[in-house]
Amino acid sequence: MTNIRAATVEDLLGMQNCNLMNLPENYQMKYYIYHALSWPQLSYVAEDHKGRIVGYVLAKMEEDPGEVPHGHITSLSVMRNWRRLGIAEKLMKQSQLAMVEVFNAQYVSLHVRQSNRAALQLYRDTLGFTVHEVEKKYYADGEDAYAMRRTFAKQADKESSSTEEKSESLSKSLSTSH
Repeated sequence: MTNIRAATVEDLLGMQNCNLMNLPENYQMKYYIYHALSWPQLSYVAEDHKGRIVGYVLAKMEEDPGEVPHGHITSLSVMRNWRRLGIAEKLMKQSQLAMVEVFNAQYVSLHVRQSNRAALQLYRDTLGFTVHEVEKKYYADGEDAYAMRRTFAKQADKESSSTEEKSESLSKSLSTSH
């Protein structure tokens, strides 16, 4: 059994370890700290019954002047023995919900390697992301990335809706997506 909860500064080493064990894109600790201090509501961890970090999502809000508010998934990782249990999906949904509730995000973006079939299936088929564009040689090894997005516009554009109604609508949307 796993517990999904908001990440804290105390979790950053466990998150970094999970990243180093599973992904070719690695970050210095200062990058995790930057996310934790700037957007503490958006990153989540999955922990096992002993409190060990077995997965995480590292997320932020993009701060482009003149653009609509939108979130970005910087990194998502689940330890190998804990995969295919729905943990990545739960982490992603929790982060997306916080993006809308706290920052009124209109959409969320992410980058994924074209060769990462498992991640593509999760993002496209399970979470409803679509390919926005291909970014050539995005990764350090020269591999192209799919820039993907999931729009929250149907929930966030309801100007007459209260924040509670938006959150409830998004919660339903996130809980019913396959």
